[in-house]
Amino acid sequence: MVNQPATSKSDLQKKLINKTATLGVVGLGYVGLPLAVEKAKSGYKTIGFDVQIEKVNMVNAGENYIGDVVNEDLEEIVKSGLLSATTDFAQVATADCVCICVPTPLDAHQQPDISYVKASAQSIVPYMHKDMLIVLESTTYPGTTEEVLKPILEKSGLTCGEDFYLAFSPERVDPGNLIYKTKNTPKVVGGITDACTAIAATLYESILEAPIHRVSSPAIAEMEKILENTYRNVNIGLVNELAMLCHKMEINFWEVIDAAKTKPYGFQAFYPGPGLGGHCIPLDPYYLSWKAREYGFHTSMIESSMMVNDRMPEYCAERASKILNRYKKAMNGSKILILGVAYKQDIDDYRESPAIEVIQVLEKEGAAVVYYDPYVKEYQQNGSIRISEPDLTSTLIESADLVIVTTAHTNVDYELVQQHAVAIFDTKNAMKHVKNRENIELL
Repeated sequence: MVNQPATSKSDLQKKLINKTATLGVVGLGYVGLPLAVEKAKSGYKTIGFDVQIEKVNMVNAGENYIGDVVNEDLEEIVKSGLLSATTDFAQVATADCVCICVPTPLDAHQQPDISYVKASAQSIVPYMHKDMLIVLESTTYPGTTEEVLKPILEKSGLTCGEDFYLAFSPERVDPGNLIYKTKNTPKVVGGITDACTAIAATLYESILEAPIHRVSSPAIAEMEKILENTYRNVNIGLVNELAMLCHKMEINFWEVIDAAKTKPYGFQAFYPGPGLGGHCIPLDPYYLSWKAREYGFHTSMIESSMMVNDRMPEYCAERASKILNRYKKAMNGSKILILGVAYKQDIDDYRESPAIEVIQVLEKEGAAVVYYDPYVKEYQQNGSIRISEPDLTSTLIESADLVIVTTAHTNVDYELVQQHAVAIFDTKNAMKHVKNRENIELL
């Protein structure tokens, strides 16, 4: 990192403080749209960029498609002219700050795919100008901002830290969280230079109602984000493994966790389930283990937890088969009702959902699978569309040889499920308040 003390405020900082700057957001998904909305609500003229014309048209019509965005907020800021969206990256030339919030998936070989980050940077380069701030928010491996993004942006002929500013500030979006949203979640910022950090911090301080934590480099901020999600991955791997052990020992592991969390210090409760979902927790450890190999380092603990978590959909299918056997049913030809395909409760996001993997394993074994999810009316998988059962009725429940709860949605009538199901496999302990538990088996 180049040390460059930020003494007097730059022209860009002044524009941020008096909110005359124009802000841009590349990628209008689960991270980008809420961020763009908060920028506009703070009084900035904000431009959203996306390659999907459907999203752009919906934003410009004030039509929301993200659960964490308030419909009325989006409609109001679009009508006021503070927020607009476009597929035309030439409008980057009018922006003073641009945040990149695009996906960073894994490729077919479980290696980082940062092609969306590279493509975004390449789209920005022709329209860059002096005294401009670029912030990467997409979760990625340590070194991406400095080793990948900076060289691409400097193809503009501008020098990072002198002509333009570059920083990394990891997104911390938790879909469905009723307490912490983009607005009130603390933000970590690490710039290429001290001036880059200071200006990026000024941007977020003017938008958020949360502390801004400055770190000494983009790599620190990148690794911090990986730590957050790897911490969860490892601990979930631990409880998943213990859940499998406790099943063999005929111990109710959910009760074990409830007992352990009575300790007021030294223990944080994590819960088992059919696997990991969402865009971050299942993927980020792969980013770290991939980068670690560059240094000849083997992340044994992390990789072990990943192996446990990746195996959970198959384990759940094995357990389902054993439950069916007790009712003198074979998996092949049995009808199974899946309750919930969203990756977490009370949201419509099914990215990397383990429930979908469970369905695939069950169908591979010959089961006839249907699903009901009040939030996910349909989903796409391998080029085909699957549609939820319209209603959770007694007839639907009774028609199934086995009901598997894979997402703990709170607006499901679990008493109805218990009363009409032949057998239930509850992988999320969603039915913990149901009194009659004769036909319920826990993960």
